[in-house]
Amino acid sequence: METLQIADNQTSVKPLGLCLSGGGAIGFAHIGVLQSLMEHDIEPDVISGSSMGAIVGTLYAAGYLPSDMMQMIKDDRLYLVSKLMKFKPTFWKSGFSTHSTVRALIKEAIPHNSFDKLPKKLMICVTNMNTMEWEIKQKGKNLSSWVSASASIPGVFEAYERDGTFYLDGGILNNMPVQPLKPLCRAIIGVDVIPFISPTEMKRPLDAITFTLRGVEHVNSSEGRLLCDFLIEPMVVKRFHEFRFDAYERIYKIGYKETNEYIKKHPEMVNL
Repeated sequence: METLQIADNQTSVKPLGLCLSGGGAIGFAHIGVLQSLMEHDIEPDVISGSSMGAIVGTLYAAGYLPSDMMQMIKDDRLYLVSKLMKFKPTFWKSGFSTHSTVRALIKEAIPHNSFDKLPKKLMICVTNMNTMEWEIKQKGKNLSSWVSASASIPGVFEAYERDGTFYLDGGILNNMPVQPLKPLCRAIIGVDVIPFISPTEMKRPLDAITFTLRGVEHVNSSEGRLLCDFLIEPMVVKRFHEFRFDAYERIYKIGYKETNEYIKKHPEMVNL
């Protein structure tokens, strides 16, 4: 079991955990959450995430500040979905695009490309399509590949193949991968940017698809949500959908504002 050493009295304590859900562009709210946590001197030591939560979590685990991530977005490195996708003419393969841009981003931001050299421990959730089970990746030198696999939306991004096994978006089966944090951490902060909201109307086919996918993600997140000691739910979905990458600043501000409000209601978080 992993512990942290407290320098002043050499007492071993378990680390603080943070789980970041998937959510496409809505996941930019995670950056605002991290900014608020930082300003309240709340610093998680172990990070887990799915999909966009895996991307943001990886950068955070590597030591990047929320302001650094926002600059990446402004520099078009994490911005429009067209920047994250590299479309291919071979549409008959497993997805319409590759994740080469995401892999390149991680390799540029984290040249060592290794889980083991990150300042914070990182756990990335992926879906094993051969067994239809979710798995946690946390070791080795292929960090960028597992990050891109965790964010590989079915039918949009191609599957990541490794030794004959195909991997896709971790959010397919576990959008809140809190489970691996539980035995390691003294407390866990969860951030679910896809909280369940009942539809008021579904007039378009797209509405039915959107609410169905969100409902499935909510169901597969139920266990992880229950395992959290604190659960932050920025209500971005009331205003934006998963592909509104252009609204990153407004999404960030919602995550920041609502985390500030959450901490005010749960002041015990400051003493974690």
